[in-house]
Amino acid sequence: MEQLQQGTDVFFLLMGAILVFSMHGGFAFLEVGTVRHKNQVNALVKILVDFALSTLAYFTVGYFIAYGVHFFHSAEVLSGAAKGFDPQGGTLVKFFFLCTFAAAVPAIVSGGVAERISFNAQSLATVLLVGLAYPLLEGAAWNKNFGLQERLFVRYFGAEFKDFAGSIVVHAFGGWVALAAIRILGPRIGRYSGTRAQATPPSSLPWLAMGSWMLCIGWFGFNVMSAQSLKAVSGLVAINSLLAMCGGIVAALIAGRNDPGFVHNGALAGLVAVCAGSDIMHPVGSLIVGAAAGLIFVKMFQVSTERWKIDDVLGVWALHGLCGLWGGIACGIFGLKAFGGTGGVTFAAQLFGSIMGAGFGFVAGYIVYTIANSVIGLRLSPDDERKGADLAIHKIGSNPEADIRQNRAA
Repeated sequence: MEQLQQGTDVFFLLMGAILVFSMHGGFAFLEVGTVRHKNQVNALVKILVDFALSTLAYFTVGYFIAYGVHFFHSAEVLSGAAKGFDPQGGTLVKFFFLCTFAAAVPAIVSGGVAERISFNAQSLATVLLVGLAYPLLEGAAWNKNFGLQERLFVRYFGAEFKDFAGSIVVHAFGGWVALAAIRILGPRIGRYSGTRAQATPPSSLPWLAMGSWMLCIGWFGFNVMSAQSLKAVSGLVAINSLLAMCGGIVAALIAGRNDPGFVHNGALAGLVAVCAGSDIMHPVGSLIVGAAAGLIFVKMFQVSTERWKIDDVLGVWALHGLCGLWGGIACGIFGLKAFGGTGGVTFAAQLFGSIMGAGFGFVAGYIVYTIANSVIGLRLSPDDERKGADLAIHKIGSNPEADIRQNRAA
């Protein structure tokens, strides 16, 4: 029975890893549908290459920094023949699952810096973020590294900082890294003219919608399977994720005046926000948290891109940075028994921890992208940016056959 339990837990977590892995296709198609046609190929290649580089960096050093485990042993040991490695490759599947979380960080950043960043600079930044910066926050929050949970949060704020599925560790961190990168990189050519923002319409609403749907489906692996075992899995997480998603959709529909881009991102805003407290909040509380996140995304995307001139192509700072920050704080409100939650959290711990996580993301992003800018140079040349990243970097467009026909006709 013990072997059966171990095997089912391995399979359970493997299915979670596959679901979260599928979300990276969602990141890709969300970006493909949002950027202009001349940058679609670049979006697809960036997300896939970022995932590969993230996996290598996390396997080589990142997972060790976060959890003190490395994989430079024999296959027999890795499969569970020695202390520190779970039977039937359980530790390896845990790595795969958590690796898909880590790789979400550069995928988030990619949407903010799209259409004008150097491919090589983004690749270097991905390795530094996933190999060095992200594991420091992950280890502190989820593995109790550095003693912060006991010595700081429990001692001074009455409870550990809680982030069940990554509102802060993944989303807020990634969103605030993106803000730092965007500030260093600057806006796209022609995005702003004087005091006016020049709109850049999305290239494909169907692809944008497809990306949102893929992310929504995979998110139930992201949240529910963060339990990491069948014994700990909870249907509460599933229903809370569902209602937060619906709250985000409806709020974005109303606040965004039926704009399809806002509607499809509103679903993601709700899911980002519910991650932290999805295992302890009441479904009605999750609905409220998701609806507030949908409103935050619409309003802050409009303000940041139009008034503050932050050229965030996919709105990742508003979507992941601010909605993630809200989700971490909201866990300390709607997770309380007074608001229908199961308790075990305090508002002070969640407020302080959420701000710390977001702030660390901004500082880490500023350092990493400053290094990438110094070593390689962040920006495409003006000529390459005007030509589009597809032709400038990859030497091919998203519809090569049609491009050939048009050139021949010309």
